[in-house]
Amino acid sequence: MKKLLSLTILFALGVATLSLYSCNLGKPKKAEKLFTAVEVFPTKPRPAGQTHVLELRAEPLEEVRIAIIGLGMRGQGAVHRFSHIKEARIVALADVVPKNVDLAQKALDSLGRPAADGYTEAESWKEICKRDDVDLIYICAHWDLHAPVAVYAMEQGKHVATEIPAALTIEECWQLVNTAERTRRHMMMLENCNYDFFEMATLNMAQKGLFGEIVHAEGAYIHDLRFLLFDEEKGYWDMWRLKHNEKKDGALYPMHGLGPVAHALNIHRGDRMEYLVSVSTNQFGLTEYAKDKFGKESDYAKRAYKKGDNNTTIIKTAKGKTITIQHDITSPRPYSRIHMLSGTKGFAQKWPRRGIALEPNAHNYLSDDDMNKLLKEYEHPIVKEVGEKAKLVGGHGGMDFIMDYRLIYCLTNGLPLDMDVYDAAEWSSIIELSQISVANQGMPVKIPDFTRGAWNELKTVKYHTKD
Repeated sequence: MKKLLSLTILFALGVATLSLYSCNLGKPKKAEKLFTAVEVFPTKPRPAGQTHVLELRAEPLEEVRIAIIGLGMRGQGAVHRFSHIKEARIVALADVVPKNVDLAQKALDSLGRPAADGYTEAESWKEICKRDDVDLIYICAHWDLHAPVAVYAMEQGKHVATEIPAALTIEECWQLVNTAERTRRHMMMLENCNYDFFEMATLNMAQKGLFGEIVHAEGAYIHDLRFLLFDEEKGYWDMWRLKHNEKKDGALYPMHGLGPVAHALNIHRGDRMEYLVSVSTNQFGLTEYAKDKFGKESDYAKRAYKKGDNNTTIIKTAKGKTITIQHDITSPRPYSRIHMLSGTKGFAQKWPRRGIALEPNAHNYLSDDDMNKLLKEYEHPIVKEVGEKAKLVGGHGGMDFIMDYRLIYCLTNGLPLDMDVYDAAEWSSIIELSQISVANQGMPVKIPDFTRGAWNELKTVKYHTKD
């Protein structure tokens, strides 16, 4: 509360300064100097003895022995997908709901894979992380456990992959970064949308200069989840996601929209996110839904949900690019991640209308035939390699399988992962930073530099291969 109060005072002083200048007959020298983004969380100095882990390579593994922590919707899918990757072997399964462990064991058996050790105690993950026969901790538990399990696992010498978000606070982001740098272990956030077929094709187009210089990008997570938020049987365990919507207002889940466009913009590989502004509507949808479903006098209808229905966050980069991210899980809107790239020579967008426009006739979309030819021509090499198998195995049309396939491929070949701990920290940091901006009437807030100055050492995102 003290922090928010002090930020409000800073914001008020900034507005007052602007007002004084606007009333003064004298012309201000540079208007951009009048009010700057507030540095709520300064970039922390790198501890002595640590170096960055950009392009980190680890000893190649002949086989990746995996422990899956959390076997709800995402965890069960992971069991299925890994069973189709011969270099991957699941050795441990953990969930506090015993029937989830049983379901996962049955899936392994039905797919001809060896049984794994099962765990059902709340802190079984600590015992699992200490096992000598585990190489990778794969976290599919609820949000609050992602960072604690990841940090502990790396401290035990394990590589880590976690469902999104990787962290909920800036402090957790720094814990992930410092632990990865100190232990030299891989830490990847499982952002599956980076591997969607359209996103990968447009990344390839961007890297080959088809759109010219990308100057603006948009992403979103627009997904009506009200039926799951309030479903005590089939929804989120212990209603954990609804609880987050009760307590917080901001971009609580920005990664699906942010991840693909961040890679197209080479974030921390030649550019960095510098500051953001974030605003939310008031909350309407959850209360109205609860009244309709449970009645006006129900407990759910009387709760005070903090999360506004729609959040919009705008990010400015060091190189002068902008990113807009939307978050809305409580409105009756068609699903959309937007995924839009706008450059000096062209434009691409997936939702609500999939289309590409290019100079010299960028005023109009390409015809569907021409667009499909272009998508085929620029099909990403990874999709060419494994796309058909991905469609058969499944997982959001195949992108989940490509994500897991690439993780295992890089670990077995000793290659840098497609996404690193800085991606995890940067994208997750938007959660707390947006909450601060929303609480202070859209005040600009600086984004820490988790690479600590190394963001310009690389010049492009690269998905490595052994060739």
